[in-house]
Amino acid sequence: MELDFERCYRAVDSRDPRFDGWFYTGVTSTGIYCRPSCPAMTPKRQNVRFFPSAAAAQGAGLRACRRCRPDAAPGSPQWDVRADLVGRAMRLIADGVVDRDGVPGLATRLGYTERHLHRMLRAELGAGPLALARAQRAQTARILIETTGLGLAEVAFAAGFGSVRQFNDTVRDVYGGTPSELRAGRRGPAATTGAGTLSLRLAYRPPLHAGALLDFLALRALPGVEVVRDGTYHRGLRLPHGPATVALAPADGHVAATLRLADMRDLAPAVARCRRLLDLDADPVAVDATLAADPALAPAVAAEPGVRLPHAVDGFELAVRAVTTQQVSLTSARTTLTRLLAATRSTGGAGADDPADGLVAFPGPAEVLAAPDTAFRMPAARRETIRALARAVADGELDLEPGGDREEAVRLLAAVPGVGPWTTGYLAMRALGDPDVALTTDLGVRRGAAALGLSDDPKTLSAYADRWRPWRSYATIRLWRAA
Repeated sequence: MELDFERCYRAVDSRDPRFDGWFYTGVTSTGIYCRPSCPAMTPKRQNVRFFPSAAAAQGAGLRACRRCRPDAAPGSPQWDVRADLVGRAMRLIADGVVDRDGVPGLATRLGYTERHLHRMLRAELGAGPLALARAQRAQTARILIETTGLGLAEVAFAAGFGSVRQFNDTVRDVYGGTPSELRAGRRGPAATTGAGTLSLRLAYRPPLHAGALLDFLALRALPGVEVVRDGTYHRGLRLPHGPATVALAPADGHVAATLRLADMRDLAPAVARCRRLLDLDADPVAVDATLAADPALAPAVAAEPGVRLPHAVDGFELAVRAVTTQQVSLTSARTTLTRLLAATRSTGGAGADDPADGLVAFPGPAEVLAAPDTAFRMPAARRETIRALARAVADGELDLEPGGDREEAVRLLAAVPGVGPWTTGYLAMRALGDPDVALTTDLGVRRGAAALGLSDDPKTLSAYADRWRPWRSYATIRLWRAA
């Protein structure tokens, strides 16, 4: 991916935080790389190189700046919205697929050869999948070194390294010091919140309308799985190596996250899923600029800048919830889902190992398939729709996770009896991360349109929504708020 030198240099010279995560600044005279907003003196032009990824900068022999912490910058918005091979690969790498299954496993998930995958990532990001995963492991290791009291050997394997030597070499190359030196120089003592518990900051690209996020999640919160309390969102997670809970509290410039993990190897996927849930890697300035060009939305954008599109931590969970919500109120759907959750817990499902605060992950496909008919307090046809979805996900036919093929997933969803256009669009928007979905048949969207003086006729509204491209999903969130 070619980066325009002049545009990048102007961003660095103005220390513009909007570009953090879009690219990285390499300073050849000092041997370090920074985020564009680094407060250090602007380097001379002849000493600057720009890189599309931290891994590419590391591959050029540069180490991370200790002042601006470029590895803690928000991720590039591209990897959230792009549906192509590179976007899908980046989401899977962030979720730790390379650490768990290696590059062959990543290539298999994507449906391409390793050689083609490597070629595409090199062309776009200046680094292959191994280098990109190595950069992420280094970041995970730094978090564990600086925020926990784990032994350094434990940190090495929890971060995904194959050996202590590899861990030591990588930390030295990326951060310019040994793991012991990083721990000695940390800003405060390790948190004393208990075994398996981590507290860290999740950066975002401002502005962020935290109230809109918490309102959205609170309205749909499922008792036993999630709750919004005192400005903090709590929920249970199902991660590759075990259950977890997370507490997310929006603050000035970051979201404070407290993670309780059954296995420290799940730190990277937990962080990736929390970031995705809250849409922290979005570019709100670009989204708001498009929506504010419409006179109907302009006042709402001016009053509430930075409204995000909440995604999902579990695509299957969202599918079950979406089907259950069809043709019923949120309150009725919540009651039905609570009974299903109780039934799976009693049969040894998701709640078999309750975290300390009582929140558990939503049951997976196997637990739902094993649940008796009495657990589904809904029409038989809707129950069979949920079971059909569970079978498709369990068999690997349907991928509703961030690395899935959006077009293929939408095609397969549309073929499931009982899954209509609204459900398909809703899942494309929230589970698959499509930023350009217009749910113009949704009752809440139509009421919101009417409240803003727009037509509430689905066909008329659909034609009008073309002016919101490529951010119609974000317009949908704003219409819901208007309703």
